[in-house]
Amino acid sequence: MALPTNLGTESIGRLLRQYAVPAIVAMTASSLYNMIDSIFIGQGVGPLAISGLAVTFPFMNLAAAFGALVGVGASTIVSVKLGQKDYTSARKALGNVVALNVIIGVAFMAISLLFLNKILLFFGASENTLQYAREYMEIILYGNVVTHMYLGLNAVMRSGGHPQRSMIMTILTVVLNAILDPIFIFGFGWGIRGAAIATILAQIVALTWILISFMNKKEVLHFESGIFKLDRRIVTASLSIGMAPFLMNVAACIIVIFINNGLQQHGGDLAIGAYGIVNRITFVFIMVVMGLNQGMQPIAGYNYGARNIDRMLSVLKLTIIWATVIMFVGFMICEFTPGLIARIFTSDKELIARSVRGMRIVAIFFPIIGMQMVTGNFFQSIGMARQAIFLSLTRQLIFLLPCLIILPTFWGADGVWASLPTADLLSWIVSVSVLTHYLRKFKQGKIEYKL
Repeated sequence: MALPTNLGTESIGRLLRQYAVPAIVAMTASSLYNMIDSIFIGQGVGPLAISGLAVTFPFMNLAAAFGALVGVGASTIVSVKLGQKDYTSARKALGNVVALNVIIGVAFMAISLLFLNKILLFFGASENTLQYAREYMEIILYGNVVTHMYLGLNAVMRSGGHPQRSMIMTILTVVLNAILDPIFIFGFGWGIRGAAIATILAQIVALTWILISFMNKKEVLHFESGIFKLDRRIVTASLSIGMAPFLMNVAACIIVIFINNGLQQHGGDLAIGAYGIVNRITFVFIMVVMGLNQGMQPIAGYNYGARNIDRMLSVLKLTIIWATVIMFVGFMICEFTPGLIARIFTSDKELIARSVRGMRIVAIFFPIIGMQMVTGNFFQSIGMARQAIFLSLTRQLIFLLPCLIILPTFWGADGVWASLPTADLLSWIVSVSVLTHYLRKFKQGKIEYKL
């Protein structure tokens, strides 16, 4: 059976490249996946359609929250259990991913479709953008189970020692989406619905391939009878670990609602459209760091389980360095070429101008937030859910939400934009303090193994 035993013996630099590069490629492809939809919708349907798409961002964050609740927690358990050589529990975690995603995916779809119009209006839709947002989300929700299953099993595949295979799955969805988007939007004249259909069809193809991969009995992680029955111990541990990214995505949902409503109040539909463009661009760099984090996760988790603390801390340090470099590149691009980027999405001059201003404000503190993103993921990777949850919510709710309430009353739309970098700076200060405290405990051997 194929086992990722090199996680405990290979050099950390080589391991991080081996695991992070495929994850970065996959996450970059995932961000391009979203960007492709926005570009084709903006150029093929119009600026208000971009605003309608931006209104769906809270919905997408909420759906991602439930996906992360299952997928991230299970993939962490898989990494740690492989480090402990408990292969039976690792396989049970795989089976529970499937069962939980079906249950949660169907429930989320049914409830969301039942109240779709009211939810979208609450999220910031107007009479001009409601129809665009509804047409897109209807299709996405019908395919919600597929999306959850694809993301959850892909995360487990990566943690199970196959980062390249996981990367290929993600790239496959991007390529298929890029091919199908223009066909459905322009060729068939399906508009924004066409973009959503392309998204779901691409994920169905990738999910089919993933399911076939997990049927291979030669792999330590494979489908077998009995693993799909929910195991209370595994479910509890999985949901506990996954609670950090779940709450982070729920918080992101709440935050985007405040952003959309604040921009709607102070700048109208085009201000929301500008946020849609800025979000897609900044998301690229954030997703690259998330890919780096995903590469770190199995290495940190495995060595935590194997009690190789020096190796665990080495991968943390290296990940922080590279995350800082990535976000600095993002800072340079957003500050010096924002107009060039905005014109990719639209030819509307007012929308371009608003996007340029927003992009420059949002990216001010990009060079320092890579460390903050890595720190939260590190605690999550070793099963320290309480610390991960605290760091996740610090930026979103403790700092950003009050800023979004207070700053726009003084500066209007600029106050909405300025809230983001303000929260970045404050949460970075907290992350430095928390990480410093726990690094001292790790080095002194004061650590509890809970998984």
